[in-house]
Amino acid sequence: MTAKWKDRLDSLRLRSLKEMFGVEKPIIGMVHLLPLPGAPGYDFYGLEAVIEHALRDAEALTSGGVDGLIVENMWDLPYYVGTDVPPEEMTAQAVAARAIVEAVEVPVGINVIHNGGRVTLAIAVAAGADFIRVCLLTGARVWDTGELDRGCAAELFRWRKNLGAEHIKIFADVDKKHSVPFPGIDLATHIEWTEFYLADALIVSGKMTGAAPELEKVKRAKELATRPVLMGSGTTADNIAQFLRYADGAIVGTDLKVDGVAENPVDMERVKRYMDAVRAVREG
Repeated sequence: MTAKWKDRLDSLRLRSLKEMFGVEKPIIGMVHLLPLPGAPGYDFYGLEAVIEHALRDAEALTSGGVDGLIVENMWDLPYYVGTDVPPEEMTAQAVAARAIVEAVEVPVGINVIHNGGRVTLAIAVAAGADFIRVCLLTGARVWDTGELDRGCAAELFRWRKNLGAEHIKIFADVDKKHSVPFPGIDLATHIEWTEFYLADALIVSGKMTGAAPELEKVKRAKELATRPVLMGSGTTADNIAQFLRYADGAIVGTDLKVDGVAENPVDMERVKRYMDAVRAVREG
């Protein structure tokens, strides 16, 4: 017997990734938005150009066979942290994300670099998204931008309830790329804390965008976790089968771009090659 309040919280959590994506070992493709208004890379091309570029990438990803998408402000670098994300970038991302949600038939998530938390949730609510990626739900880390940041679970889950958005699922990174942990927070500790604070799924990544973690790290995360574990960086058509021996799915961006270069548009032929490797794992 458990308390009714605990039963309710548990009922909100995903039982498996298949529940959302409809398949085992789902693959979530990244829609990397062009630099948004206010970012150093933005060259006054207007929001329509951002949306058109994002829709082309979303079409290439879904036509190539991915099972979900994440819309991310990848090129708003150097990045802000947490609630410092400026309103001009946040609102532009929401408008672009809404256009993608309306255009595709797969689940769509939102990520705001670095660790948008409440900002990410707000965009997801405005866009009608299904889930968010939270870079630092618990613990403390130093970002590559120099800020010492902390988990946002207490604020995030309260705002999710207050906004009537408890249907939006929380995918949370553990040992997040672009950062180093506060001393004493190892992988096992971070997984334990992140699961305790109600994450639906965990994400394991390498050190930087496009870099794969060691296979042993993924294996260890799966052994420690009770929630689904997703790859968060570094998978390719050549190594995805190896990682899916342990991971329950993957989030992929760089390998699906023209020439495998992160700044380039999505290449549908590379998407198909990647998904062929995934289907071989599913059917094996």
